[in-house]
Amino acid sequence: MTIQLGFSPCPNDTFIFDALVNGMIDTGSYDFKVHLEDVETLNKWAIAGRLDVTKLSYAALPPALKHYQVLQHGSALGRGVGPLLIRKAELEQPVEAYDVAIPGEHTTAHLLFSLAYPNATRKIFLRY
Repeated sequence: MTIQLGFSPCPNDTFIFDALVNGMIDTGSYDFKVHLEDVETLNKWAIAGRLDVTKLSYAALPPALKHYQVLQHGSALGRGVGPLLIRKAELEQPVEAYDVAIPGEHTTAHLLFSLAYPNATRKIFLRY
């Protein structure tokens, strides 16, 4: 049986799935078709139910629950480990006055930014 597995090319994900996707673990009759994609693509695919198993952002979980169950392991969110708001210089105006690049509409970065800056509307969604 082939399982469609999606995760991102970030170091955490590639480390976690290395042994599984490189044949270092006996998976019996299961084969894995790996889809390496940016997190926003994975979020959109999860919301659509496209893959059998996938990484997704916390922010994409509610609309994806109609297609998936949450596993009891494999989570990464913590204080001081991102997402981060970075800038080149001191801000002369409130954050809401600037364009802000965000790695996708359905990402946890977007959710947290929107909670911190509810009046910010100059969001630019970029592939990360």
